[in-house]
Amino acid sequence: MLGEMEERLKDQGLRTKLDKYGDMLYKIAYMRLQNVEDAEDVVQEAFFQYLKRKDGFESEEHERAWLIHVTLNACRKVWRSAWKRHQSGEEVSSEVPGGRVPEAEALSLEQGKEILKAVQSLPAKYRDVIHLFYYEELSIREISRATGRRESTVTSQLSRGRELLRKKLGEEYDYA
Repeated sequence: MLGEMEERLKDQGLRTKLDKYGDMLYKIAYMRLQNVEDAEDVVQEAFFQYLKRKDGFESEEHERAWLIHVTLNACRKVWRSAWKRHQSGEEVSSEVPGGRVPEAEALSLEQGKEILKAVQSLPAKYRDVIHLFYYEELSIREISRATGRRESTVTSQLSRGRELLRKKLGEEYDYA
């Protein structure tokens, strides 16, 4: 009886974490991999690692940073896989599947597509920090903790990423 109750509490806790972090992790994985199936697999892997983890977290911020870090590592693992290296280059979609394009809500759909395409074309190190800062609204400190990079490195990459976006999109878009 007690074991069954513990299982139910564990299931409820996992559902709560899936609701709280699932979309964010999916968007991070999709921005990195630009493939629906791979992004879904990465999110599943992140939550599997979460379930296997025996230690608790210092805080909610630590938990979120840990999940982001695991997600980014899983994305790297997908890119290093032999399958991905030998896969033919397919056309990258400019829309997030399921119509979930949160960055386009404030802009027209065409502007949103143009911005998303520009962000997706950035090198991974800039794409990660741009996405985490603007779309997930993480602070530089939180990004540093999640990616394992120093705060000064995150700040530099954010600045360089903005500059690359400015060049790609023109001065009409202001990311400062």
